[in-house]
This record gives sequence, structure tokens and C-alpha cells, in this order.
Amino acid sequence: MSQARLIVANASLPTSVSGDARSGAVERVDITIDGGTIESIGPAGSATREGAEVRDMDSGLVLPAFVDVHTHLDKGHIWSRKANPDGTWMGALMSVLEDRESNWSARDVARRMDFALRCAYAHGTAAIRTHLDSAPPQYGVTWDVFEEARANWAGRIELQGVSLLGPDHLLDRQAAREVAKRCAAASGVFGGAIAEFPEARKAVFAAVEAAGEHGLDLDLHCDETANPEAQSLRHLADAVIETGFKGGVAAGHCCSLANQDRATQRATIDRVVEAGIAVISLPMCNMYLQDRHSAGGARTPRWRGVTPLNELRRAGVPVAIASDNTRDPFYAYGDLDGLEVLREGARILQFDHPAEDAWSWACSVGRSPASFAGFAYQAVIRDGSPADLVLFRARNWTELLARPQSDRVVLRGGVAIDRTLPDYRELDDLMGQA
Repeated sequence: MSQARLIVANASLPTSVSGDARSGAVERVDITIDGGTIESIGPAGSATREGAEVRDMDSGLVLPAFVDVHTHLDKGHIWSRKANPDGTWMGALMSVLEDRESNWSARDVARRMDFALRCAYAHGTAAIRTHLDSAPPQYGVTWDVFEEARANWAGRIELQGVSLLGPDHLLDRQAAREVAKRCAAASGVFGGAIAEFPEARKAVFAAVEAAGEHGLDLDLHCDETANPEAQSLRHLADAVIETGFKGGVAAGHCCSLANQDRATQRATIDRVVEAGIAVISLPMCNMYLQDRHSAGGARTPRWRGVTPLNELRRAGVPVAIASDNTRDPFYAYGDLDGLEVLREGARILQFDHPAEDAWSWACSVGRSPASFAGFAYQAVIRDGSPADLVLFRARNWTELLARPQSDRVVLRGGVAIDRTLPDYRELDDLMGQA
């Protein structure tokens, strides 16, 4: 149900979400909403207020609802029953494997997935791409659950699903084809993960082949490691170019790129540009896992674990940042909050300078991933766009990112939603705590 007419008056609107995506400018505007759609945007004070409800922003910021383009809804919120024993990537991998084999029934996955989606919705997210563990036989359970969740959440959160297979399964032609067929039946995206693997190039080419055979877009976890010898991102670019792959391609993580020498890094970035690959950085999860050493006592990490996103964007690569994991062995924290991703991204990736460009990065949790991932929701604030907005009391960049903005208002179709977050106690019986 949408409001008849609403004016969001005297609001601060970044030009990057309404016009030039590379702009760092902010305009003071009135946004007129009618029937759940943005009717017009004009200078502050220009809107005709007669017969309308007026929400005076007092220079507060307005952003479009968020796009979270790399998440793991099927893993979320298992920390209470399966914590990471040492905080390492391998510790996370083995812990999730054990939990999946023991606990991931349809009921378990569905309840945790719905809990996570309610969190994301309350924070102001309108579109999510989730990777789904698809190693046989799990794909037979999880994809059914995902399709049901997508139907249940239609009109609130637009959902995309991506298969997640390890390199061994990518090289298993029959297994990869079975999963690709299930992805295609669900209008999903084919994907996998190649961190450090002796036959990484072969596994990447197999993933591209499987996606191509079934007419699917592709989204791979690449090089989630500090090892500069890991070059799955380069292999992916080579595979796309050499095979003539026509689908959309995204690569997540790409951590090792930051540890490679400048010439290797430059050559890979140039190849990524040529291949048309989008890159997604997961700053919170990668900072949590990468360069962690638990043997003999904790050692302070020496690097941030993230890919050189600034360099990628300057080269013309479409980029985004996203939540990744939420309260599971790969990341103990998080709540699928797009603003938290932007805030921590600014701190970890240092895209807050030059200051005059900072607002262009608002697109990294909205307009950019919406475009390259092909969501119907485009995360822009323009005449004719849906009035799916997040309103803040904060008036500028530092005010916005200094606090969690727990008092934000989320409008969907021009109507303020209930932002009450679900209580973790709802999941106690799944965690063996009831």
C-alpha cells in the first residue's frame, strides 16, 4: 500500500545516485512521491506542498535502498552452533562443511535465510545476490528453499541465486552440469570458488564452459588468499576472452591481486577490463580472515586482505562492495546492513579520499552492482523511479559514516516500513540452545 502524495523536502541528495555516477557533488532538493513512485525532483523549496504530506529532512541525506551483491544466506547465523575454531579461512571452510553435512535440512536453511532477509529489509536493502552451497547433494535442498524464499519476498527484496562449487566439483563434468541445470531451472547464476588450487586455470575454464553451455551468467570467488601465486582472476579473464563467453561475469574477493608485483597486477587489471568482468570486494570478511595466524598465539595482521579496488575502478572495471558472510565461520559479525558495508568499506579500502570523490562510492552498494548483476531494481533516485529510499538525519559524509544511523527511516513505495530487527533468540532451537 503506497501513500497518495509525499514530499521529502530539503533533502541532501548525492548526484552519484541521481545523475552522474562518478560525481562527488551533493544537491539540496525536494523529492515529490506519488503512488509509490518518484514524481519529480527539484531544488529545495520548489515542491508544491498543498495537499501533500511533508517530511522535512532539515538537510538530511537520502540514498536509494541498498543492493547487496555478494552474500551467503544459506550459511548465515550458524556461529552459535559452529564457530570458527581459529579464525582462519581453512577453519571456516571445514567448520561450514561439518555443519552443512550435519544440519542443513530444508527447515534449517529456510528459517535462517528468512531471518537474514528480515534483517536486510529492516536496514533498507532492496536487492540481494546470494551464493548457495551446491555441492551434491546439498543443491537438491537449498535451491528449492531459495526459490520459495524468492517468491515469498517478491516485492520487498529482489533475490538472485548463485551456485557455489569448489574446484574439485567444477572439474567433475557431470556434477557441474547437474548444478548448472538446476541453476538454469531457477533462473540463477553459475558460480564457484577457486582460492589456491593446483589446477586453478583448468577449474576456471570448466566453470566458464558449464555456464556457457547453459546460457548462464557467471560469478566466481577468486583468489581468496594472500598468496601472490594465486591467479584465478587472470585465468577467468583469459577464459572469457578466449572462449568468447557472452554472459555477464563477476569476480569476488580477488585478494591475492593486492600482493602481486605492480607489473603482474597491471597486466591482470588490463585483462579484466578487456574481458568486461565486474569485481566485488568484501572488505569486512576479508579483513577478518586474511593474514590471520593462530598458531603459537595471535599475531597482528600485516595487511588488510582486500583487493586493490581503487585501481580497478580507475581502470574502468565495474566495482562493488558487499556484506559477504553473516555470523558464520567465515565472518563472525555483520547484519546485512548496506550502510555498514559502505562505512567499513570507506575505512578499510580508503576510498574516502580524495574527499571530493567520496560520494561517488555510494554507488558501490547500489547503482553499480544493480547494473552489472542485472537486477530490475536499479538503485537510482530519478523521476519515475520507485520511492525505495533510506532517509538519514546525517547531513554529510562524516556524519553519515560516524554512527550506525540506527534512527534511519526506510521508505518502500513511499511508505515507512517497520524497522524492528528479529531477535536472535528466534533461532535458539536450531542452535541447540532452546
